[in-house]
Amino acid sequence: MTGPARAARVAVVGAGVAGLTAARDLRRAGHDVTVLEAAPRIGGKLLRAEVAGVTVDVGAEAMLARRPEGVGLAAELGLEVVHPAVQASHLWTRGAVRPLPRSLMGVPTDLDQVAAAGVLSPEGLDRARHEDLDAAVGPDDVSIGDLVDRRLGREVTDRLVEPLLGGVYAGRAREISARAALPQLLEHAARGSLLAAAAALPPATGPTFGGLVGGLGTLTEALAEALADTLGGTLADGTVVRTGATVRGLARTEHGWRLLVGPTTAAEPLDVDRVVLATPAAPTARLLRDVAPVAAAELAAVESASMAVVTLAFRAADLPDLTSAGSGFLVPPVDGRRIKASTLSFAKWAWVRAAGGDLRLLRTSLGRHGEETTLQRTDEELVADSLTDLAEALGVLALPVDSHVQRWGGGLPQYAVGHVERVARVRAEVARLPGLAVCGAAYDGVGVPAVIGSARRAARDIGDIDA
Repeated sequence: MTGPARAARVAVVGAGVAGLTAARDLRRAGHDVTVLEAAPRIGGKLLRAEVAGVTVDVGAEAMLARRPEGVGLAAELGLEVVHPAVQASHLWTRGAVRPLPRSLMGVPTDLDQVAAAGVLSPEGLDRARHEDLDAAVGPDDVSIGDLVDRRLGREVTDRLVEPLLGGVYAGRAREISARAALPQLLEHAARGSLLAAAAALPPATGPTFGGLVGGLGTLTEALAEALADTLGGTLADGTVVRTGATVRGLARTEHGWRLLVGPTTAAEPLDVDRVVLATPAAPTARLLRDVAPVAAAELAAVESASMAVVTLAFRAADLPDLTSAGSGFLVPPVDGRRIKASTLSFAKWAWVRAAGGDLRLLRTSLGRHGEETTLQRTDEELVADSLTDLAEALGVLALPVDSHVQRWGGGLPQYAVGHVERVARVRAEVARLPGLAVCGAAYDGVGVPAVIGSARRAARDIGDIDA
């Protein structure tokens, strides 16, 4: 990076991984940075909590290791990246926990492996073996589910694609854009067989996912501490991130931007040269309404999914042998279960097992797009739902010694068909406003590496920073 021609006053709105990454890059480039966070804490969807005396992630707990942004930032911050101790994943479907076949986001690489796992019915397997190559792919976007339905049959979508996309987006395959979420699938379909393209995937050469010792939540904590070092402040004195600071208005001024910050009855003006909006789609739309109405309308149309993460702590002696379950399982929505996934954290992460001692921690997730009623249930009911499904899936009959329920209302943006074009329209209008940039999970990907990438792009756009 090189320093700017002159230091600018920059406001970064949002203190999740996007906002803190952008703020750090801008501060390292020599700008004066103020971070404004509406919530009483930093971190966004990266959050740790104590369960039975063990501090674990209750938000995102892994990042894609094959993209460089996440593991690279962790290395810059001196954090230890670790990989799952157990990588075998499963599907709970058709009445059993079955091995998850290798696939390209649900498009199987080997149908014999699918047959052995018993994931598809004989009819579904036969339909998949006879891929419909006449189901043409045109220039327009299409949902992932519709594309796979046409080529391989609905059962492949229902039992293989849906659970994987549910794990990433908490969404539904027949609503998620192929161009935005899985562009290589469209490219393969345009050239020929999806099955052939999946089968030609090179063998994995390294771990797919990575985490951090102590939890992924340590990433934003370390980012804030690094930002504090450059500002000469501390996390506690408010000079680094102003929490509880809701931004209620954004307007252009003769020399830059004015933000209205604070409670409705006593909002205070903050004048800066440049602004990064690192907030979810809905609040970003509200802030852009007067200055970029086209971008605001586009972002207001981005829907989101709500979900809950239930963390459970059991005595090791009370659990059956769960070795055969690997690191956990996904659940296709067609099976009608209460949970959509379970991660055996104690098996997946060596540091969780060590920190737990005689306890075994695991988690479930509940809620997909359109299932907001799921989260209207009480914490006690969500824990009971999780225990009911764990008993049927894995034979876990014990009661936990402790539990924690973390709700993520509107936590995951949904990339509907046409999302790529929508983001392009948003960025085109924002780019016409000097000193304004947007970033976060609503644009180029919901995973931690993609969000970091979008934050660094925003910092470059307004910060006179070389790539």
